[in-house]
Amino acid sequence: MSLDYVTTILQGVPMTLLLTFAGLGLGIVGGIPLAVLRQSRIWPVRTLARLVIDLLRGIPIIVWLFIVIFGLGAYIQYDDVTLPVVLGLGLISSAYLAEIYRGGLAAIHAGQFEASTALGMTRLDTMARIVGPQIARISIPAAATYGIGLLKDSSIAFTVGVQEVMYWTNDVARTRSDAIGPYVAAGLLYIVLSVLCAWGARSLGGVLRRRVAR
Repeated sequence: MSLDYVTTILQGVPMTLLLTFAGLGLGIVGGIPLAVLRQSRIWPVRTLARLVIDLLRGIPIIVWLFIVIFGLGAYIQYDDVTLPVVLGLGLISSAYLAEIYRGGLAAIHAGQFEASTALGMTRLDTMARIVGPQIARISIPAAATYGIGLLKDSSIAFTVGVQEVMYWTNDVARTRSDAIGPYVAAGLLYIVLSVLCAWGARSLGGVLRRRVAR
């Protein structure tokens, strides 16, 4: 394995991480209102939220990126496609995280809400101090699994010209007779990044478990 093309492929790591963490970060924030609306007592609001979530999750990521870049690009001038790609990934992530949050909320015993009400706590205080930390702890494994999937799915961004790992891998492979080498190197790189992300998620989960247990 030649060191020259490995170095070239590594150029894409910062962009791959940016797409992954920025998209996941937007999803973590954007998933909260979607999850809240999904649990609304008003059925039209609940139904609309469910339709939005199903729509975002039902269409492949690459189709959404093409809609954002080439569809909306006919009306919006992009100086750099990185921002719309991040927004697209963040929008899709919001739908997945909303369902993860909903699952975490379903795991909370209803008695905790009743006890909070009996203590005179507002719904906001209950969510922020009692239920929220538990949902975060419960949701971390599923969110981490999704985040690792997003790390790999971010490779799709090379199709619209974003210079992440697969962009440089494909660029190198076109100039070599042994094209399999660069793709194997990229695969190994994704494995390393995925393992590091999984380790970070487990560490964060341990911290939250200790805090919630106090």
